[in-house]
Amino acid sequence: MVFNTGAALLDAIVLAVVSRDVEGTYGYKITQEVRTAIELSESTLYPVLRRLQKDECLEVYDMECAGRNRRYYQVTEKGRRQLNLYAGEWQDYSSKITKIFEGGEQHD
Repeated sequence: MVFNTGAALLDAIVLAVVSRDVEGTYGYKITQEVRTAIELSESTLYPVLRRLQKDECLEVYDMECAGRNRRYYQVTEKGRRQLNLYAGEWQDYSSKITKIFEGGEQHD
C-alpha cells in the first residue's frame, strides 16, 4: 500500500479485528486478519497490542494450546468505546476523501 498507516488507524484496525472474537484471539491470527487490509509484520503488531493493553483497551489471558501457552487478547469495555469513536471518525474521514476523489464539493 502506498499510504502510511498512522498509530490511530493501526489501533482502530487491531481493535476491530480483536472485537470480532468475543472470547478473544491471539497474535498470529490478528496479524493474518489485519493483513487482509494492510501490510503488517508481527514486530509491528506486538507494540500495538501492548499499547492497547496499557491504555486498558485490551485485556490479556493465556490458554494452553497443543501443550504450549498461547496469549489471547480481548477487547474491554473501554476498548469498545474507543473502537466506536474510531469507527465514527473513520466514516467522516473516509467520506470526505471519497468526495474529493469523486470530484464532489469543491470550494473556492
